[in-house]
Amino acid sequence: MLDIRLIRENPKLVQERLNTRGGNYDIQPLLELDKQQRELEAKRNQLQARSNEIAKLIPEKIKTGCNPKGPEIQALRDEGSSVKAEIGTLEPQEKDLSAKIEEFLLTLPNLPSDSTPVGKSEEDNVEVRRWGDEYIPQNPNILPHWEIGEKLGILNVERAVKVAQSRFVTLIGAGARLERALIAFMLDRQIAAGYVEVIPPFLINTESMTATGQLPKFAEESFKCAADDLWLAPTAEVPVTNLYRGETLNSEELPIYHCAYTPCFRREAGSYGRDMRGLIRLHQFNKVELVKFVHPSTSSEELEKLVGNAEAILQALHLPYRVVALCTGDIGFHSAKTYDLEVWLPSSGKYREISSCSNFMDYQARRGQIRFKESGKKGTQFVHTLNGSGLAAGRTMAAILENYQQEDGTVRIPEALQPYIGREVL
Repeated sequence: MLDIRLIRENPKLVQERLNTRGGNYDIQPLLELDKQQRELEAKRNQLQARSNEIAKLIPEKIKTGCNPKGPEIQALRDEGSSVKAEIGTLEPQEKDLSAKIEEFLLTLPNLPSDSTPVGKSEEDNVEVRRWGDEYIPQNPNILPHWEIGEKLGILNVERAVKVAQSRFVTLIGAGARLERALIAFMLDRQIAAGYVEVIPPFLINTESMTATGQLPKFAEESFKCAADDLWLAPTAEVPVTNLYRGETLNSEELPIYHCAYTPCFRREAGSYGRDMRGLIRLHQFNKVELVKFVHPSTSSEELEKLVGNAEAILQALHLPYRVVALCTGDIGFHSAKTYDLEVWLPSSGKYREISSCSNFMDYQARRGQIRFKESGKKGTQFVHTLNGSGLAAGRTMAAILENYQQEDGTVRIPEALQPYIGREVL
């Protein structure tokens, strides 16, 4: 959530930054609501001060000899009753305006950071670096990962559709083992890098979904258990971030690093017709997520470290990839700055997203009221939150099935994974 004071004091700057995202974000109605709310608050404060003054004045006048039942005292009492009645009518109006302001703020995305490239779409994203060109396979006959997976008997779509519907997949035998190995490998690497593993709830309440920015914006893309007011986790970012919702941390506790495996559930609204086959765009997929809570002064540096942690997995698996800085028109709703890691998929001759690493600054913390206090200083501040995939297991499997495909129709297991899966070839 954006800071209403920032919007009030720098409306032109805020509107300009929002405009770089594209879309239709007009803050003028919000400014008008804020003006009305502050005017009501000022009027109520004046009336409350007068009410307090009258309450103090009546006994003083009686003490100095005024008749308690005389006209002067009665006039003060009448005025006091009138003032309290007026205050009573203002309070619900002010409460209603505050609710409208918060509702409006929930519809506004985060402001892109100054270092986020300005652009309209993914065409304007900026490639930062590439890694692993020497590992790009030269085999011209590489099958798409879903075809090689079906040939090897480790991936079955038809049975998954029978059980659920399209955009689900069943992993069988070595396929299931490979996915499990990938999750364990990723977690072990991130724990060694300083992250503390957690296993959070996979079902999340509405307040938690709102705090991290999934609601109200992405309600249609999420799966809901309506009878229980619970949502299936779209990513571990949501439950892990909300572990600290409503808390004030000590500055000495920062930074906090967590990694978590969760199954993730997304409707992928608006994406039908894209990536209907394979492991790239599913309603259910497994992912290892990295989540950070940091001091505001270090969040930019922490984002670079986070990207490095995600890159380390791809490098250990010798999977070619590139890092892309997303432009203002392509970053996520609640992100201020995002880097995507895109892995090379030979069958399509393209780099495809496998991790998205974002700095949300204080946007999520403000929605979720996650603060910290520095010793010796008055007041509290909002932490900065960051998260990134470290990595999406299914997309990593897809990259392995293609980049490690051999001409005899087998798939070599990356050396780093062999201890986890107990074999060298699929």
